[in-house]
Amino acid sequence: MADYETRDDWFEGQGLWEHVPAETWNDWGWQLKNRLSRVEQLERVMTLTPEEKEGCFFANRKLALAITPYFFKLIDRDDPECPIRRQVIPRIGEMQTAPEEMLDPIGEDGSSPVPGIVHRYPDRVLFLVTDRCAAYCRYCTRSRLVSNAQDYNFHPEYEQGLRYIESHPEVRDVLLSGGDPLLLADRKLDHLLGRLRAIPHVEFIRIGSRIPVFLPQRITPELCGILRKHGPVWMSIHTNHPKECTQALREACEQLSYAGVPLGNQSVLLKGVNDDLETMKSLVHRLLRMRVRPYYVYQCDLITGSAHLRADLRDGIEIIRGLRGHTTGYAVPQLVIDAPGGGGKVPINPDTVESIDDNEIVVRNYEGSLYRYPLKVGPTKPNEYLQAHHESLL
Repeated sequence: MADYETRDDWFEGQGLWEHVPAETWNDWGWQLKNRLSRVEQLERVMTLTPEEKEGCFFANRKLALAITPYFFKLIDRDDPECPIRRQVIPRIGEMQTAPEEMLDPIGEDGSSPVPGIVHRYPDRVLFLVTDRCAAYCRYCTRSRLVSNAQDYNFHPEYEQGLRYIESHPEVRDVLLSGGDPLLLADRKLDHLLGRLRAIPHVEFIRIGSRIPVFLPQRITPELCGILRKHGPVWMSIHTNHPKECTQALREACEQLSYAGVPLGNQSVLLKGVNDDLETMKSLVHRLLRMRVRPYYVYQCDLITGSAHLRADLRDGIEIIRGLRGHTTGYAVPQLVIDAPGGGGKVPINPDTVESIDDNEIVVRNYEGSLYRYPLKVGPTKPNEYLQAHHESLL
């Protein structure tokens, strides 16, 4: 990464960053060093609502404020309810904790045998390799540790984590997450993937990343070469709204695809962002055009200070109902709740089974019509066609 100075005068004028040369703009190191991370910077380029301004002052005690210049330009600065703005600019609601909310809503700490490893499912582990992101989602499940604003004091223990995986032959699937693994330097990521590939029982390596969305400039030929070298490495990106599906993201996804990286998308159902059918349908269609398969839609976890962003789960069910049968099956993600307290992902489906017994199952299709499928095998009789052609078949 180039060593650029962070300069406040980049924010002057109506045309944000218009004087920045394309070569500089496309340097992911410059993007990181010039993130908007202070309320004073935001106030130079937009008018914050009172709720946003108070949220920004509180942010460094919960989850740091950071927005890359690239992603900031997607924000409608004249619309306080802009769906991009709601995701990354803090609000006062983050200071309010509802009774059901938790610091560790999906119980990761209770399933962590060594620092950085979460072993909840029998054959796979989550490997947390960093506590930093390019930008910070205000609904982050791991806001207790990401950005270290809460003094959680998380430090990745690569060797300890690798030794744990090496000593557990039942682990065939490793998911790298954090923080965002693609913030690691090429050399470190190359070493980490190489170590995992050298473990005989590890068959499947995945990366969870929002870097292609927040910082598509990071998807360089050098990075793609590393992923190709250690492939197949699967990747789940995190896109919530059609406005995020830019040409830059499309080009980043194409580069990853050409490097042999299968791509899926994980969205979080968010109030005022994507909790309606029209928005979600537009999103999943754009994702498919970018070679990305919609994979999961998560009900927002019960992280502290997230009530103002949590959508009604019933709206999520209706969205899935509205997608099924009305668009290609590849475009229909699975709606899930990551069960509070460590229960893992639980699929939430619109009702399709009307009844079931020993004789038949009655199912309801996307139009609401009922169909019967027999389950009981009735008396059999010889196939007349086979009997008539028995000799010719011998």
